[in-house]
Amino acid sequence: MKNFRLVVLIEIALCAAFAMLLDFIPSIKLSPAISISFKMVPIFIVAFRWGVKAGFVSGLLWGLLKVVTGDAAGGILTPLQGFIEYFIAFAFIGIAGFFQPLIQSSIQEGSRRKAVFWAAIGVFFGSLARYFWHFLAGFIFWGKYAPKGQSAVLYSFIANGTSMIGSFILCAIILGILISMAPILVKKLA
Repeated sequence: MKNFRLVVLIEIALCAAFAMLLDFIPSIKLSPAISISFKMVPIFIVAFRWGVKAGFVSGLLWGLLKVVTGDAAGGILTPLQGFIEYFIAFAFIGIAGFFQPLIQSSIQEGSRRKAVFWAAIGVFFGSLARYFWHFLAGFIFWGKYAPKGQSAVLYSFIANGTSMIGSFILCAIILGILISMAPILVKKLA
């Protein structure tokens, strides 16, 4: 039992580190506030293999790595804003783990198509949960950067909504391909 827990902890750490490595690949920048990437994929893999708790821990660890390495330095205005955007938001990617039982049962049945469907739903909710926190921080802390005449709420909704939809689509496509070709990546060990 201890070895099994150790395997989960190692996978959490490795996937958080892999997400951090993916941060070195430039995102698709539509504007200074809108960025689309597939960097959440390793966190989704952990969530789909081990569930919500492991997904939360892996996302939280990724956010912590961003802060510790200074990668988040330009994006932190206040300690509270930094906490919301780098610890809470990143941890909430783990919400995708709620779909872990459906994905696991689909893989057990041999239905890759069903597993891809549930993974896409999980990616949507994990992305939505993450960007909800970015949206809140956006209009509370970043609203002063909204274009003249535009409300801070609308500015944050547009910037974070566009980032969320783009990242969701990109992550869902990549995970769909990975699950179709190698479902073992998200299959829970016995």
